[in-house]
Amino acid sequence: MSDTSPARVTAARKAAAGVLLAAPFLVYLAVPSYAKESPRLAGFPFFYWWQLLWVLLTAVCIGGAHLLTRRRGGAR
Repeated sequence: MSDTSPARVTAARKAAAGVLLAAPFLVYLAVPSYAKESPRLAGFPFFYWWQLLWVLLTAVCIGGAHLLTRRRGGAR
C-alpha cells in the first residue's frame, strides 16, 4: 500500500509566500515615493499609472503565493 498523505508546505515556501503577500502592501504604504506627476504615461500622471500597475502586480503576487502554498494530490 502506498503512502497517500499530502505533501506538506515547507517553511521556506511559506516565507516566500509571505514576502509575495507583503510586498504590494508595503508599496501601497509608501505613497510619498510615488506621489508625483511625472513621468506621464499616455497622459496619466505617475501617481495613477503606478497604482494601476501595482493592482496587476498584486494579482500576480497573490497567484504566486497560492501556487507556493497549495498542497499537491488534491487534499484540502
